[in-house]
Amino acid sequence: MTPTDQPPATPARGPVDPTTAHPARRYNYWLGGKDHFAADRASADRIAQALPTIALAARENRRLLQRVVGYLAAHAGIHQYLDIGVGLPTSPTVHDIAQAVTPTARVVSVDNDPLVIAHARARLPTADGRSAVVHADLRHPHTILTDPALHTTLDLDQPVGLLLLAVLHFLPDPDDPVQAVAHLLDSLAPGSYLAISHATLDPLPAASAHHLAALAAPDAGHGPFQFRSHREISRFLHGLDLLDPGLVPVVAWRPGDPPHPQATAEQTAGYAAVARVP
Repeated sequence: MTPTDQPPATPARGPVDPTTAHPARRYNYWLGGKDHFAADRASADRIAQALPTIALAARENRRLLQRVVGYLAAHAGIHQYLDIGVGLPTSPTVHDIAQAVTPTARVVSVDNDPLVIAHARARLPTADGRSAVVHADLRHPHTILTDPALHTTLDLDQPVGLLLLAVLHFLPDPDDPVQAVAHLLDSLAPGSYLAISHATLDPLPAASAHHLAALAAPDAGHGPFQFRSHREISRFLHGLDLLDPGLVPVVAWRPGDPPHPQATAEQTAGYAAVARVP
């Protein structure tokens, strides 16, 4: 058993810290939401100075979510979803998209931020028995997979759509995110799907890439973050059956499906892929 497989002695349940930027609240700010603090806005604005299209990139990731879940629900026959790193609820949610196709679809939403959890429990339809909210951390997949709410809501003997959209770049290599994802996939039935999106510097001009890389440094004050190349991101998909069009820019993943992308690969600086568990 690797360190990643071990549950933490005390899972993260701490209070909200308004003085430290958090990615979910920063993302909410870029999307035009209201659930953020001054520290989140300051961090978001600093990042936007290096990548002025970051708010557009956030919106494109939401469009990607709709295309991915819409495809899995309508074409892959997936009726249950494990959404990790859900962030603050934004319409349409995974619940909205999946249950529009299959009203009985089931969704478990996971996040490590107590503010996100509070909002999710207040806004998501958990009372219907087809949805649950789990406060846990992707760095410790064991705590996700052993949570009673997950097993009450999802049947892991049947295919699941594992959604890791815009979350893996918050786990630097020392956190061993590849192993964390592999641990989750090992617990899913054949015929399950993994969907990822991940920030990259690959399409950016050298100056922009340099500025963003500096903001991702551990001492930059924006929290843990690691850009990865196409080759590095492909490690998360090892051993899976990659769906067309493969590991491609976020805006190039099934762009013919609604909602259609409205940006370029350089503006969004991210890759996306969906793959099937054989």
